[in-house]
Amino acid sequence: MAETSAMDRFCGSKFWDANSAWWTTDPDLTPCFEQTVLVWTPCAFFWLFVLFDFWYLKASLDKNIPWSKISVSKLLFNIGLLVITVLDLIMAFVKKGGDSELPLYDLDVWGPIIKIITFLMLLAFIPLNRKYGVQTSGCQFMFWFLLTILSIPRCRTEARLQQDRKAIIDSNQQEPHDFSWEEYQFVSFFIFFAFTCVMLIINCFSDAMPRQTKYKRGPNEIPELSASFLSRITYRWFDSMALKGYRNPLEEDDLWDLRPQDSCKEVMPTFAYYWNKNVRKNYKQAGNTTEPKAQFTNGKVSFENPQGNGRKKGMASIMPAIYKSFGGIFLFGSFFKLITDVLTFAQPEVLSLIIGYVEDFEKTPQPEWKGIMYSVLLFVLASAQTFILAQYFHRMFIVGLRIRTALINCIYRKALRISNAARKESTVGEIVNLMAVDAQRFMDLTTYLNMLWSAPLQIALALYFLWQQLGPSVLAGLAVMIIMIPLNGFIASRIKTYQIRQMQYKDERVKLMNEVLSGIKVLKLYAWEPSFEKQVLDIRDKEIATLRSTAYLNASTSFLWSCAPFLVSLVTFATYVLSDEANQLSTKKVFVSLALFDIMKLPLTVMPMLFTDIAETQVSVKRINKFLNSEELDPNNVQHDKTKPHPMIIENGNFSWGDEDEMTLKNINMQVPKNNLVAIVGTVGSGKSSVIQAFLGEMEKISGSVNTVGRLAYVPQQAWIQNATVRDNILFGKSYDRKRYNRVIDACALRTDIEILSAGDLTEIGEKGINLSGGQKQRISLARAVYNDADLYLLDDPLSAVDAHVGKHIFEEVIGPKGMLKNKTRVLVTHGITFLPQVDNIYVMKLGQVSENGTYSQLLKNKGDFADFLIQHLQEGEEEEEDLNQIKRQLSTAEPELLAPFEKAIKLARAESLSDSISVTSADSLMGRGSLRRRAKRQDSHDSAASAASLKRKQEVEGKLIETEKSQTGGVEFGVYKHYIKSVGIFLSVATLVLNFVFQAFQIGSNLWLTQWSNDKEVEHDTGLRNMYLGVYGAFGFGQGVFAYISVVIVYVGGLRAAKVIHNELLHIIMRASVCRFFDVTPLGRILNNFSGDMDVVDEELPGTLDSLMTFVWMVLATIVVISMSTPIFLAVIVPIAFIYYFAQRFYVATSRQLMRLESVSRSPIYSHFGETVTGVSTIRAYTVEDRFIEESDNKVDKNQVCKYPSLIANRWLAIRLEMVGNLIILFASLFAVLGGQSNPGLVGLSVSYALQVTQTLNWLVRMSSDIETNIVSVERIKEYGETKQEAAWDLEEDKKKPKNWPADGRVEFSNFQVRYREGLDLVLRGVTFNISGGEKVGIVGRTGAGKSSLTLALFRIIESAGGKIIIDGVDIATMGLHMLRSRLTIIPQDPVLFSGSLRSNLDPFNVKTDDDIWKALELSHLKTFAKGLQAGLNHEIQEGGENLSVGQRQLVCLARALLRKTKVLVLDEATAAVDLETDDLIQKTIRSEFKDCTVLTIAHRLNTILDSDKVIVLDKGQITEFASPTELLDNPKSAFYSMAKDANLV
Repeated sequence: MAETSAMDRFCGSKFWDANSAWWTTDPDLTPCFEQTVLVWTPCAFFWLFVLFDFWYLKASLDKNIPWSKISVSKLLFNIGLLVITVLDLIMAFVKKGGDSELPLYDLDVWGPIIKIITFLMLLAFIPLNRKYGVQTSGCQFMFWFLLTILSIPRCRTEARLQQDRKAIIDSNQQEPHDFSWEEYQFVSFFIFFAFTCVMLIINCFSDAMPRQTKYKRGPNEIPELSASFLSRITYRWFDSMALKGYRNPLEEDDLWDLRPQDSCKEVMPTFAYYWNKNVRKNYKQAGNTTEPKAQFTNGKVSFENPQGNGRKKGMASIMPAIYKSFGGIFLFGSFFKLITDVLTFAQPEVLSLIIGYVEDFEKTPQPEWKGIMYSVLLFVLASAQTFILAQYFHRMFIVGLRIRTALINCIYRKALRISNAARKESTVGEIVNLMAVDAQRFMDLTTYLNMLWSAPLQIALALYFLWQQLGPSVLAGLAVMIIMIPLNGFIASRIKTYQIRQMQYKDERVKLMNEVLSGIKVLKLYAWEPSFEKQVLDIRDKEIATLRSTAYLNASTSFLWSCAPFLVSLVTFATYVLSDEANQLSTKKVFVSLALFDIMKLPLTVMPMLFTDIAETQVSVKRINKFLNSEELDPNNVQHDKTKPHPMIIENGNFSWGDEDEMTLKNINMQVPKNNLVAIVGTVGSGKSSVIQAFLGEMEKISGSVNTVGRLAYVPQQAWIQNATVRDNILFGKSYDRKRYNRVIDACALRTDIEILSAGDLTEIGEKGINLSGGQKQRISLARAVYNDADLYLLDDPLSAVDAHVGKHIFEEVIGPKGMLKNKTRVLVTHGITFLPQVDNIYVMKLGQVSENGTYSQLLKNKGDFADFLIQHLQEGEEEEEDLNQIKRQLSTAEPELLAPFEKAIKLARAESLSDSISVTSADSLMGRGSLRRRAKRQDSHDSAASAASLKRKQEVEGKLIETEKSQTGGVEFGVYKHYIKSVGIFLSVATLVLNFVFQAFQIGSNLWLTQWSNDKEVEHDTGLRNMYLGVYGAFGFGQGVFAYISVVIVYVGGLRAAKVIHNELLHIIMRASVCRFFDVTPLGRILNNFSGDMDVVDEELPGTLDSLMTFVWMVLATIVVISMSTPIFLAVIVPIAFIYYFAQRFYVATSRQLMRLESVSRSPIYSHFGETVTGVSTIRAYTVEDRFIEESDNKVDKNQVCKYPSLIANRWLAIRLEMVGNLIILFASLFAVLGGQSNPGLVGLSVSYALQVTQTLNWLVRMSSDIETNIVSVERIKEYGETKQEAAWDLEEDKKKPKNWPADGRVEFSNFQVRYREGLDLVLRGVTFNISGGEKVGIVGRTGAGKSSLTLALFRIIESAGGKIIIDGVDIATMGLHMLRSRLTIIPQDPVLFSGSLRSNLDPFNVKTDDDIWKALELSHLKTFAKGLQAGLNHEIQEGGENLSVGQRQLVCLARALLRKTKVLVLDEATAAVDLETDDLIQKTIRSEFKDCTVLTIAHRLNTILDSDKVIVLDKGQITEFASPTELLDNPKSAFYSMAKDANLV
């Protein structure tokens, strides 16, 4: 007998017998091996990983699981196993050793002992898991699983031995056999095995729910928390959502609650703890205080202020805090990645075994079980990889999400405390970007970060295995790969430059579209659309050209990538066979090498991308660090010393806005006694608001002291309104007390406004208070302060935006000595001099200093700055008539000798306000849909009452003005795809398919050729034959490359063609859409979004996605074809597999698409809330509600995670299912190859290596098809515009017959004309009839909403007639093309709309007039001197909206436009915007002289401008009440015109 090994002695029998285990058709393991290795392996596994179980106990958030059937049965069976094992030990001592003839071996003692220790440990975990609330354990499941699987060989052995024993007993030989020990072992093992199986089954389920949980578990909790280990690794717990999403589109209520571990409440304290530690390390601290771990003090996390403590040593960085908080999970995930990387390389090795098996089939066939084993092994490896990889990605996503949560909240908390100086360094947009872009970057990076070590590792391993196959020739292939990288880098950088250029064009185009859409009404009035349409198309052509260049580059990268693996293999194989005669390609070498090259492909692609990603993330880190290290407001700016005599005091204060050198306020001394009202007045920029900010502690205090005692309320100058309901804005976090609330609303004059709003005080206010007027915002802001019931009130000019009489009401009811706040301490900054006599004390500010203070009468006596201030104020003429009288009265009592200078000022003010007092504006002033008053300051409450009724009516009809955008649910109809394919063109669509097919054919061809070559035994002796093989192989590769290039180019060209067609159609439709039926009900943002966002998808995303989709579809087909060629029986399996695949895909696409939509909807509130916070930060700080806002932000982040988490899980759920489908394909492909008696090793190698790739391909295929569905939605949205309401045709054939100089006379006649804005709305003009002869000047007057503007709009057919007709020079205008009509009339609109471009293009966009004409027009419109003074003259660039011209100059440009057109009919919608009187006179004069023989219709807002017209039309409620000459009407005191004139003091 051969010498015995230690193990043999340990067992007392042979440990390993290769002959019986391997070189046999009936393999069997020795009993010793079965009882040692196969039992100890699971035990070792358990002991290795038991640490994780302890960690889970520690990390668990729950406690106390009640006893349940599962835990009880676990306990019983575990004890049972212990009993059996202890019995084994006892029996061994009883039956063996000592007196008995059976010797006692070490195995008999140590075997049971190892098991006993393991089972005891497992037993201990049952109560531990119950106590710490752990419901399932992966480590234990894996132990039972391994133990069960590895006990199976012993079952077979024991059963065979039992048979043998029976045979011996049955043969009844003479001497009796004592089989009692063996019999015992047989029985005990099978009981043991049964118990093990039961334990495995029990461990498939999870324990009951814990009784105590740290966070309340709702009915909607995520099933993952209580899912068993098995359910977790297969993601079975997600099935319910996938099913729900498949049946009907998911809504927000269907989503599960967030896992507590991922919520802000859990993530933030850990992160804050490490961040604070890092801050303390980086900033030397004065006074060594130790800080405990960041606890939740009533749900607050405190972040330390990096600037707060002493000397600065360096920037505190977020990186250490991130490593320490989230590094654990990350490393755990990396460990998974390591395992999968290693497993990847086992596959080519098994592949070579399978090929070897098939090669031997002819000569000396190997036993069949080996082939089956190899196939199963391949399947097991692939499956293990699938499960482990899913867990890796899952871990990485969790880390990414948590980092994002931590950063967003960290940035948010910082933004609430950052000092004003630091805030000025960046715009709100940039700060929001930190959150939206930079924090998001981390999330995208975490998944790839492990590639940093994993990619080099994979490449190194691949090279090592390749070297073993092919020796040094590998280096040639590697060289090719390395050359590819810079080549790709170069192409990528080119693509980037093109992309930047394309972005510029896109921005330019969107900016132009924005202008066109904003000024669409004016464009239509002037009939200028074609010119602008052409401009947009020109930019678009440039953009498409750039995109086309990008497409060629994209094609060349894909050419390189499709050729790279091929080139590499070609070069390597060529080098290999040419370098030495002896080197021959065998099937094994070829396919193992191909498989290894494939593995290398991914890391090589990812590496360059990874570096750019890391570089970008580093930039993000820098930006975030800079922000988090910026200076915070000093909490010691304001003291709260209760011993001071007055509640608010500033002593010798010097303040600046953060710039040390520049002092804004100098030696301020101010006392506000309790319950007093103190006013601060002064000219603009004298530092009034700064004093308020100093009290709030918002300004940097350089010296002096500020002291406030009590709670503050603050009304800022610019009201800050949240995107919430009116009621929430007023309550501002306080509880709702109805009585008090109603008092506040009445006092702040909000009652009427609230009644107008559609849902009362529960109406939601848009961002930045977009659907409120300035005055309403200001009053809500005031109401918030009053309701807040604070002790100290800082009111920064709260009455500036409201009407005088409302202001008076508010002062009396709220601020003044009898108001709601009479028992509070108040500081009021004001411009309203009428209220000053009623305040307790006045401080006059001048140039940042207090120049004087005292009561009203004291200050008047001083005749100092205060008196100057009053005079200056009156000259500005801001006051109403009654106020002027009141001021006069106050003065005459107080200071008679001051009256004279004031009288003059008062007279001036009076003259000013007259022209204004009848300034009623048109209902739908031409451009804006609101009305621009002469003085925006008083815009508010006349109109609120007047329009209350009309608004109410309007609401009932329309409910909502803006139509809500349809959010698509469910799938996309086939029509959309058809539309897209039509846009691409049939030829290109077919060509794409054909080319991709040819490309795949070449690829399969080259591989088949390779198998042919490797199978051909003649090659060894014939170099000519070898070279022929090599040459053809090369040719195949070349064909592959060429077709790859052409097919990609064609996809992109087709895609761009479609993009062009789709864009031009959209533009064509939008340009011709009707103003009132389309533009008035569609928000600009939505249309712009179609031109930017959706077009972007069609331009860039769709072609790329389509290209990938094609490639993957053909790859899957190719795989099926190749496998079926090698093993035709495979086709039978394909059907069920395809079925499974289809279902997984359908479920996934439906659910995932909806989850993506929900996620993007829930993401924007985070950013908009943040933006809102940054703008209103001083208000938030003043009311000290930071904590509430932080909590709100946390909730929004959590809500976003609620949508985000399931969509990440959906990806894993799908990946596992699809990869298992792929793994089945691998299993069947290899099994059939082995069992089917396949004799061609090359084909087998080919089919299995194709099968190995299929998993990835299937995965990508689903991703791409769902991407296509997501992206095609853009086409769908654009297609919907095809149904928009169009206006009438621009040009008609009949127009050509009309005389060139029509209208020659300018006769305008309306007969019983009716018009409405949209179907279903009331008529605005109800049967208007009048005649105007050529050359007459007619004024049109009427109150707001009488239909003045509608009249002009109808003349231009912006709104079409609903009955009756308009006839100009005998032609019914309804029979003409719109452009014919509009180009023959001229209008000077109310709001001067200018477009960006040259001055010339603004006057004459079609370039039809000569320069002389233009200069003449400019001269007549008094712009010549201005234009001459410009460097560029007529080519002077005008900015968007004409922002670089004054309002007056813009108005004059519109006049010049009219002069250039010089038609017979002129409509003048009188400007009510802030045109100074001078400009106004100029315009009037020019019109009188230049248009004296034209018909002029003037819509008047000031009567004096139309007193000299020939006739006046007075409109009321859409009907003409008076039509006669002005003198005639003024002679009749009963006429409406007379009463208007009387109001205006003209009679």
